Amino acid sequence: MLSCIVLGLASRLPGAVASSGKYPGDVLWAAMVFFGWGLLLPLRPLRQRLVLALASAWGIEVLKLWQTPWLVELRHSILGHLVFGQVFSWQNLVAYALGILLAVGVMRALEWHSAHHQRLTIRGSHHD
Repeated sequence: MLSCIVLGLASRLPGAVASSGKYPGDVLWAAMVFFGWGLLLPLRPLRQRLVLALASAWGIEVLKLWQTPWLVELRHSILGHLVFGQVFSWQNLVAYALGILLAVGVMRALEWHSAHHQRLTIRGSHHD
């Protein structure tokens, strides 16, 4: 999760945005949301964390359509801008889905590697 935050912030630096656009940061932000749900609810099934992350990311994006003074003011702060963004974009919904699916892929790969490593360790510990 920390690497998603660091890479996401780095992707928003002026030179990075000019060369790759803003979508890598959106993908990483959504992956961070997924990993955040994993920290909060580690025992929940992967599919449930995926749905929570997608609902959270898309919900925050749709919230951009609501322009009340206090929310606009919040979005002008650094943290508010990083969490809530500024302007609604359909493309962000796609970037968020992609980021969450990539994070799910990473989790599955890590789980497979852990299970595979455990099997090898258990097999290697038996003495014939």
